[in-house]
Amino acid sequence: MKKLICSMALLAFGLTHAQETTTLGVPASNGFNNGDLFITGSIGIGSESTGDNKTNSFNISPKVGYFVTPNIALGVALGYTHGKEEAPETADIKSTEFAVGVFGRYYVTPANSFSVFGELGVDYIHSKIEAVTEDNSNALRIALAPGVSYFISKNFALEAKFGILSYRTDNPDADGVQNTDQFNFGLNLSDINIGAIYRF
Repeated sequence: MKKLICSMALLAFGLTHAQETTTLGVPASNGFNNGDLFITGSIGIGSESTGDNKTNSFNISPKVGYFVTPNIALGVALGYTHGKEEAPETADIKSTEFAVGVFGRYYVTPANSFSVFGELGVDYIHSKIEAVTEDNSNALRIALAPGVSYFISKNFALEAKFGILSYRTDNPDADGVQNTDQFNFGLNLSDINIGAIYRF
């Protein structure tokens, strides 16, 4: 719920300032320009306990992008997620996921402080689950997500991205285990990501 409230506040604030111009009618200096390099991403830590059962998680996903045209940015993305489930009666379950991918963004009004964008990303993912045995799998994920960004200073912007369409296929290493295909379309609170951008 907090993510949704923050996203709506960011969107409303950006819309009220989307038409910022100078006295000559030129867009405000804050915003992206052709040739700009930026970094963005997210980081998260989670912990949950029910009685003696505990679950801890950590994830980080940095991205680097470069504007190849005034409206289009291309970049690379990395991701790391680690989780651990502890229960007194069973063996601990550890899960690790590494991801590497590429993405492209199209910004509607990149030179303004506020802009709407769309992002298409393709990721290769390697997952490992350790319990009594170790299971490995490789996956390909394709995702499309709209978003908004708002510059709060010349180099620093906030962004909210809304996951809406994705496809993922998992190929386990174990013999005799079939592939798993997932297709998701829609929006829920877990698909809203709040992040920050730094422009060089």
